[in-house]
Amino acid sequence: MSRTVHELDRSEDVRAALANPHLVPELPPAAEARGPLPERRESSGEGASMAWLRATVPRFSSGETHARRRALVEAELRRVDPAELRRAVASRPGAAEADVRIRVVAALAEALGLREPDAVAEAVTVVAGTYFGGTDPAADAAVAELVGLVLGKEGAGEEDEMEVAAGRICLLVQACDATAALVRHATAAGGVTAGTAVGSAEAARAGAVGASATGAAGGAGEAAGADAVVGADTAGAGAAVGVDTAGGAGAAPGAVAAGGAGAAPRTAVAAGADAAASAGAGPGAVAAASARDTAASARDTAVGADGGGLRVGGPLVEEVVKEVLGETLRRDPPVRVLRRVAVRDTRVGGQEIAEGEVVVLDIARAGRGEARGSLAFGAPPRECPGREHALALAAGLLAPGPRTPFARLHHRDTPLLLPNAWDYVSAAALVADGFEAVGTTSLGVAAAAGLPDGVAATAEATLALARQLGGGRFLFTVDAEGGFSDGPAQVAELARQLRAAGAAGLNIEDGRGDGTLAPAELHAAKIAAVKAAVPELFVNARTDTHWLGCRQDETEARLVAYQRAGADGVFVPGLSDRTRIGALTARLDVPLNILYTPDGPGLAELAALGVRRVSLGSLLYRTALGAAVAAARAVREGRHPAGGDSTPSYAEVQMLSSGAGQDRRSNRRSDRPSG
Repeated sequence: MSRTVHELDRSEDVRAALANPHLVPELPPAAEARGPLPERRESSGEGASMAWLRATVPRFSSGETHARRRALVEAELRRVDPAELRRAVASRPGAAEADVRIRVVAALAEALGLREPDAVAEAVTVVAGTYFGGTDPAADAAVAELVGLVLGKEGAGEEDEMEVAAGRICLLVQACDATAALVRHATAAGGVTAGTAVGSAEAARAGAVGASATGAAGGAGEAAGADAVVGADTAGAGAAVGVDTAGGAGAAPGAVAAGGAGAAPRTAVAAGADAAASAGAGPGAVAAASARDTAASARDTAVGADGGGLRVGGPLVEEVVKEVLGETLRRDPPVRVLRRVAVRDTRVGGQEIAEGEVVVLDIARAGRGEARGSLAFGAPPRECPGREHALALAAGLLAPGPRTPFARLHHRDTPLLLPNAWDYVSAAALVADGFEAVGTTSLGVAAAAGLPDGVAATAEATLALARQLGGGRFLFTVDAEGGFSDGPAQVAELARQLRAAGAAGLNIEDGRGDGTLAPAELHAAKIAAVKAAVPELFVNARTDTHWLGCRQDETEARLVAYQRAGADGVFVPGLSDRTRIGALTARLDVPLNILYTPDGPGLAELAALGVRRVSLGSLLYRTALGAAVAAARAVREGRHPAGGDSTPSYAEVQMLSSGAGQDRRSNRRSDRPSG
């Protein structure tokens, strides 16, 4: 039997409908059961099916039931720091669509403290296929498996525990397909891939931010079965933006909705694409953000548009999201219509709506009257409580990620402990002992040549050492003082030569030999020039505010400027204050490098503070120098030199210097230039 359909397309009417508790979403077909949990057997999650899940999640609830379930989801979200979530999803490998879905769900599952996050992600991808309509025995089995995984125990729990489990599952399901769809659309539209869409040095140099993505096209009929890239069910009884069925039919298998009260991780924001497009849409409008030179931008903006005030990815990502999100959601929302049914007689937009009648909300047209497209995240008093997490997931997925073996060493739970060598055999000995990578020490190089450190006198000696190390199987980075020049072009040429020699990274500092700091703008220009010339070279940008003990209040601003210029990591030697270190890791997008000092935090404590690289600097060279003098003194005084078994034999040094003693596991050919 046909039902009367009311269409609303004015912003104020749509907002009123979203706030109306008598207009609620319908359960998808084959999910009519709203009764108690079916009888369970004594195995993990028995009785927990797709029908149970739909009847228990906030997405398809209303009234007091919805309010209670929404509160449970909000409590779950409060346990997850959006900044940590962004970092977690960014650090997970994988760029293919299937991998992206696993990557984002596993990151969220881990953040929620669930056991076996990868197994959770696999099951969630099965559930997502029929969450919004249809039946599938495999999905029922996956729901049962998920109940055991999210509750952390065998067997289904009590009714309140099962409601918590359903809330967690809904967060994961709604974070699944939308993020993958976002990556697919960004890739198809602009040739970008996950991990390189936002903030890449290449994009900054070109003056373009993100990539244009095709907007969703069509009317109400196109909403059914479309992939929702942006949306969250924020209403107490209805959805703000999500894939709703356009004609009463359930979404086709594989269709996704950005629904679920508080389930905004389902909201995937085009943090690196200029539009988040609806899958399945025809050639729609292309919304492109204004090109600009992001590397030169000095603004420290918070996320605008629908980001609230969230800092999801540092200044560069914030600017992209602010520019892209508001315009995209206002002009071309990925989901163009929502569908509600009246559970009792009501009135909206001057129209009398009887119980059982349908209301179609034209989000696309209504959004044109919105300055910032906020209808995509709901409307007061039912705004999406999880949009910060949604933005974080999308920003993390699309932000530039580690692309080389050396870069990946900076994105693990345990910091990269980087010992610094001063010649070929010291590097070989460290690698043979199991260190994954080595750096060079500018003091050691300068001292070996009889020259002072930090006065740009060792360019040739530094290049010569790089060429020696490149002849081995070392993964190494080079300490090049300030680049041995104040000319960005000259520093870029040095970087080319170092990369050609086999270097995986470059460390350049803003401290000068006279004890002053180079202008931050000049140092940023050097970084940008290096990344333009050799994008695969890992640039560790060092500020000497603490090392030289001057202008320490500029530390964060300098690091942010260097990050914007394209630095892959930043370095603050001389900083050992735990509070300041923790504040920097929370603020920065790129890995923070700290110089180890015996009286400072140890490796485990630095790891807990979020530090991702710990350098030993000149410590080893100075220790070796001291040990050499001590050994000579002992012989002169008639004593046996200290060291004993730790002193390598003549033959062992011969083996190291010839390359025969190197640990073959250190071979990182993929991080070396070809040819």
